[in-house]
Amino acid sequence: MSEKVLPLSPSLPRRVAGEGVRPPAASSPIANEVVRPERFDFGLASVRPERSEAESKGGAYAQDRLRHATASRSRRAESEGVSSRLLDGAYTGYYLPVLGLLLWELASRLALVPAHWLPAPSAVLATIAGLARGGELAGHVGTTLARVAVGFALGAAAGTALGALTGHDQRVHRLLDPTLQALRAIPSMAWAPLFLLWLGIHESSKTALIALGAFFPVYLNLASGIRAIDPKLVEVGRVFRLSGFALVRRVLLPATLPAYITGLRSGLGLAWMFVVAAEIMGASRGLGFLMVDGQTTSRPELIVSAILLFALFGKLTDAALERAGRRFLRWQRA
Repeated sequence: MSEKVLPLSPSLPRRVAGEGVRPPAASSPIANEVVRPERFDFGLASVRPERSEAESKGGAYAQDRLRHATASRSRRAESEGVSSRLLDGAYTGYYLPVLGLLLWELASRLALVPAHWLPAPSAVLATIAGLARGGELAGHVGTTLARVAVGFALGAAAGTALGALTGHDQRVHRLLDPTLQALRAIPSMAWAPLFLLWLGIHESSKTALIALGAFFPVYLNLASGIRAIDPKLVEVGRVFRLSGFALVRRVLLPATLPAYITGLRSGLGLAWMFVVAAEIMGASRGLGFLMVDGQTTSRPELIVSAILLFALFGKLTDAALERAGRRFLRWQRA
């Protein structure tokens, strides 16, 4: 087998596997030279310090970025925790009304709003306190609450009966629903003269107007809730041998209850709206009477006091109905 020299570099021959290497000539400058390892670094030794320095700088930069990211995440978590505690608390719904009252008071104190247009909240509260001390406030509030309660009960009962009937029977729905929808489009004040003519200026006309307002939301929500029941639920109930009242109690009533409670709340809200019209059209007591009295005597603080009392008691009654509805709908959260 022959031997040949394959130069790896200008000054160093290398043995190829399976082939011999011819020794350098005696006159060659590398014949007696000791081969040192650093001859094979190819300049890498001079690069290593620079690379290690860059690596150390990059590591320090990465650690600094990590510290900053961790600090920003912790600050963000703290801010989100504070905001969630503020927005998820039991008094979250009071923030906006309190802020509105403060801005209202500030605008009145700075004379940005004329007092004969919109009196300050302090003047309104003083008017309410004066009515309470004189004993007039309890009588007006009690009269309005009684009218709303009676009218809402009558309207909700009629809406429940007709809603269940039209929702259950398609033929009755086709017979009654178009007429009821047409009556629903009539404004509340359009009914007032007719009820005054039929029932006089006594409590019956006011109760009828309030009942009319509460009727339509209850009727619509209950009828639509019954028609939206999945037929498979009824089939499952019949598989378990439920029929008659047991089927209604165990299947139909739970399925329609959310829509029915929504209708009751909407009906209660309209009952409070219609009681204003009922008391304005002719009454000697009630919060609506206070509004008319404030208008005739040019006392805007009395009008605003009645409006705030309407809002307060309307919210309280709606909250009571909502709480009662949550008790009946506990199975939804189970």
